[in-house]
Parts: sequence; structure tokens; C-alpha cells
Amino acid sequence: MAAGVSLLGLIPLGYVIVTSVMTGWPTFSALVFRPRVGELLVNTVLLVVVTVPLCALVGLVAAWIIERTTLPGRRAFAVLLVAPLAIPAFVNSYGWVSLVPSLNGLWSGVLVAGLSYFPLVYLPCVATLRRLDPGIEEAAASLGLSPARVFLRVVLPQLRLSLLGGSLIIALHLLSEYGAFALIRFDTFTTAIVEQFRSTFNGPAATALASVLVTLCLVLLVGETGGRGRSRYARVGSGSARPAPRQRLGLSRIAAFSFLGAIVLLSVIVPFASVARWIVDGGAAAWANPLLPAALLQTLGYGLVGSVIAAAVAFPISILAVRYPSPLAKGLESVNYVTSSLPGIVTALALVTVSIRLVPGIYQSALVVVLAYCLMFLPRAIVTLRAGLSQVPPGIEEAARSLGLRPSLTFARVTLRFVMPSAVAAAALVFLGVANELTATLLLAPNGTRTLATQFWSNVNDIDYAGAAPYATLLIVLSLPVTFLLFSRSKLVSTV
Repeated sequence: MAAGVSLLGLIPLGYVIVTSVMTGWPTFSALVFRPRVGELLVNTVLLVVVTVPLCALVGLVAAWIIERTTLPGRRAFAVLLVAPLAIPAFVNSYGWVSLVPSLNGLWSGVLVAGLSYFPLVYLPCVATLRRLDPGIEEAAASLGLSPARVFLRVVLPQLRLSLLGGSLIIALHLLSEYGAFALIRFDTFTTAIVEQFRSTFNGPAATALASVLVTLCLVLLVGETGGRGRSRYARVGSGSARPAPRQRLGLSRIAAFSFLGAIVLLSVIVPFASVARWIVDGGAAAWANPLLPAALLQTLGYGLVGSVIAAAVAFPISILAVRYPSPLAKGLESVNYVTSSLPGIVTALALVTVSIRLVPGIYQSALVVVLAYCLMFLPRAIVTLRAGLSQVPPGIEEAARSLGLRPSLTFARVTLRFVMPSAVAAAALVFLGVANELTATLLLAPNGTRTLATQFWSNVNDIDYAGAAPYATLLIVLSLPVTFLLFSRSKLVSTV
């Protein structure tokens, strides 16, 4: 099954390769080796190089403050720091552009992306810190290590999978994000590809840009795989049945409180305030739009179906990667990361081409839309499930099989019980991605299909910010329960 899923994942990549070959080397090389591509490469690489470490640092520090200190109000901060996941990046950008219309360029992109994506590191770090056996840290401290050295030598290595997995997902988001950067007029490969298709439908030029994007993704995958290593993080038993000791901050609590307060202000309060402003300006007339209920229902339907299917098909790939590591397993896993790094419009065009030529009956059907969502957001489920499976002791599964349970029953009765919180979190992350997806939906959706994201973007393109506000509000309201579910699942990780 893992091979079948990965073969489907090869469709967009194969489309890029075949189109590039059909273009011919002289034309293809002329399209790739030109000043415009160099400019886009610099912009995209700088965006990733600056934003990913910044998100990792913010997420790690915030998680440590929440889980390892006595900071007053930490429970409220623990929830608020997850809230940015409920605000799509293009809605966040919309909020900031409404507040500061002159925003543009690299640092504006870093600001918007960093505030949108740091929870993808914060959340898994919180879950891992809650699961760590405090006895390990106490043993290190008893050997004379200072708190800082205990963190660097004992705690930080245990957070490696969470940091690398979250950072990889953030990097893939940065490579494929369109709406957030288009609003602040910051050119990346993805914004250039979308504009190329929309303005001239120039397939070869856009595909040449996509091929460079695929190369960047491969570099990220190699780096993440090397950083992951072969270390094991599972343990048998529950460890010390008590929470880890918390450190008193003293005067430094002012700095910690200010740090978390600034993050919440910039990532949550600013976009909420901007949306509220446009809601007030639009008045009741904006909510009387008859397209709102249909957009909400269709977003819900696609999100639920896409998230359940993606979480289900991510299991075999995650099990291969964790339990049976090999070059083949890494290859099957990596195919899905490469596919997800492609802009949604490239994945959509690949599926349009394949469906028209091979299976015309499914062209412009809901099936193709759901397939696109699975291909685009499957890595979210894989990374989450892989982290959960890595903490399941293999000995427990081996013991179950030694008692006569078939592998399928062992998975259902033993493994699934341990990884269910991760499976729910994986489905929730995919749901958030589907609800906020824009470019692929615009191209693939059957006639009459309207989602909250596409209707929001339509109004923003018409400079109707007040008309876009109700769609932005519903996107946030729809995402809030899912975000709270992600937070509650992370709290349960340590009890399973």
C-alpha cells in the first residue's frame, strides 16, 4: 500500500519531469539560467534560511517556558500559542497588510510566515517535553551538570525529532505558500509560477521554475534525513510517574512573560483585530451573502474526507520509515515530501492532464480534488505519525506477536492504542491544510464549488476587504476547534 500511495505521489513530479524533457534542453536551460530565476532563488532560499531557524527557536523557547518554568499564566499562554494554527497564513497576511499597507519584501515575508508557522515546532516540542521521564534530567543534574548543560546534553537531543519534523513541514510550507506572499508583494518561486500560469499559461516557463523548486525540496529532505539519524527515542514503562520539576524564573520571568506576550500580540491579536475591523466596516450586509453557507459546508466536507483518507494512507508509510528503515522506505517517504513542496497549481495541472488523457470520467470531480489534497498534505500526517510511532517500544509489539496475535491484530490492539493521539493530530493538521488550500481548489474544483478560502481570495482580489472578512472569520472559527483538539492531544501524549 505504501508503494501505491507513493506511486500516486509521483504524478506531479512526473508531470514536471516529462514537461521539462519535452521542452528540450536549449529552451529549458534558457528558462532556468536567467537573472529572474536567480532573483527568485535568492528570495526563496533567504526566506527558508531565516524563517525556519527563527520558528524553531521561538517554538523551542516557548515550549520550554510553558513546560519547565513556574511562569504565571502559563496555562493561558499554552493555549494562545497554538491559536495561530487557526489563522491561515494568507489571512494573517491580510490582517497585517490592513494594518500596515506598505509591508513588502523579505522581512515582511519572514514576519508573516514566522508568526503563522512557529506552532508547528512549538506543539510537538510541548508534547515531547511532557512525555520525557524527569528522572533522566535529575540523574544528569546529580552528576553535577548545570541546568543549561542538562538541557543541552539531555533534553535537546530528545527534542531532535520534533524540531526536525516541525522545521521540515515549515520549510515545505514556505516553498509552496502563495497567498500570504502575494499579498505583501514578495516574489518566491511559487508566486512566480502561479502568476506565470495565470498571465500567459506558459507551461514550460512555469515548469522550469517548478523543477528548481523540486531541487530545493530534495536538499531539505537530505538535510532532515541526515539530522534525524538512527537514534531511538522509545522507552519501556512510564518512567517516573510525576511531572518534571519546574524552574523558578525570578526576575527573568519578566523577560519570559514579555517574550510570550509579544508572540501572542503579533500572531493572534493583530490579525484578529484587523478582521474585526473589517467586520465592523462591512456590517450586516457582508454576512447576508448567500454564498457563505455553501462555502462553509463544502469546506467542511472536503476537510473531513481529505483528513481521514490522508491519515489512513499515512500509516503504512510511517510504519515502514520507523520499524523497517531502509533506502526503499526512505525513498517512498521522500516522494511524498517532494510532491507536497510543489505549488498547489502544479499538482492541480498534473492531475488535470492525467485525468483528461487517462481517466476523463473523473475530470473536474470531487475525487480529483480529494486526491490533490492527499498528495499535498500527506507529509503532515506522516511526520506526526512517525514521531508517535518512534516512541512506541518495539518490544511491546514483539511480545504481542509472540503470544500468537497476527500482525494486523497486533497493530489494531497494541500499536494503534499508543499512536491514536498522533493519528488524531495528523488528521487535524491535514484538515487545517485542506480548509485553507487555495490554488489547487481554484483549478480542480467542479463547477459551482466554493470554499471559504477561494471566496475569501476572490474578494481580496477585488479589493473588497470588508466582503472578505466574513470568510476569514469563518475560516478562523472553523479552525479553532481543530486547533484546540491538537493542543488537547498533545496533553494526552504523556498518558498513553
